[in-house]
Amino acid sequence: MPPIPQLSGRKVVQYFQRDGWEVVRQRGSHIILVKDGHIASLSVPDHKAVAKGTLRGLIRAAGLTVDEFLSLKNR
Repeated sequence: MPPIPQLSGRKVVQYFQRDGWEVVRQRGSHIILVKDGHIASLSVPDHKAVAKGTLRGLIRAAGLTVDEFLSLKNR
């Protein structure tokens, strides 16, 4: 399994948007994303650095692997 890089909340949101997730609102320091066909929504903290465990949980909730998430960087 590849190591998870240190990413900002805004960068994480950009990666998920490339996978079809849409920002629906921001409440305080959390950005909420939804995607058609997914029951869950993602709540991404808008921090300078998202904790690696938090990012891993978001990736899992989105139905992606770490490799698939990292490949979104190049799209």
